[in-house]
Amino acid sequence: MTDTTFGTSLSFRGRRLTATQGLMLRGLGIFVAALLLITSVGVLSARPERDVPPGAYTGTAMVRELSSLRTSLDRSSGEMELMQLELQRARALLGYSTRYQIPADLTGMIYDTALREGLEPDLAFRLVKVESGFHVRARSSASAIGLAQVQLRTARFYQPGITLEQLYDPETNLATGFRYLRDLLGTYQDDLRLALLAYNRGPAKVNQLLGLGHEPGNGYAKTVMGLRAGRGRASGTLRR
Repeated sequence: MTDTTFGTSLSFRGRRLTATQGLMLRGLGIFVAALLLITSVGVLSARPERDVPPGAYTGTAMVRELSSLRTSLDRSSGEMELMQLELQRARALLGYSTRYQIPADLTGMIYDTALREGLEPDLAFRLVKVESGFHVRARSSASAIGLAQVQLRTARFYQPGITLEQLYDPETNLATGFRYLRDLLGTYQDDLRLALLAYNRGPAKVNQLLGLGHEPGNGYAKTVMGLRAGRGRASGTLRR
């Protein structure tokens, strides 16, 4: 004889269930019933004050309510993810601003420009530190100017007709320098050391030395990367 209580066993579609399984099934049924009840209450609470014909609130209305709830949850999830990204950005900016002792607006500009150009922010800050010491109006004896120390002929490769004064614009200067380094990383197959040397000495010089079997290193890459130098091949580009 099959016990129809939730004591020792149950019969379900020809299979015998243990008491624990029976309780689990009963709990699942209660959960589903509660969910339907909550959904129904939500639907009914949205009913207008005027009389509504019987049967107006059917399963269709409940499906709409569930769909609306799902949309709200998705929106909340997206907003939470955005808040987490903003928090990560704020923490990163605080860290870089403190490490290099630079103002928040310049920190944010370097960080955001690096991300837009597909360059690792850590590499971007190291580059600007070595190139210009974060001085917007810096100019070298080789006529490299601005934060990223970009030469006018290099800038005109990316933006024909750009003027010297336009290249001094911090955001323009950073975007040009970071784009140039990112392209060099592609040219040298993500060999960060060679890309940095080409940024400093020019790709023609680096290629000439390599072609002659000479070492093109001059200490620049090691200065930029600090303790990270010597770890072999590394990429400074962001993986998308």
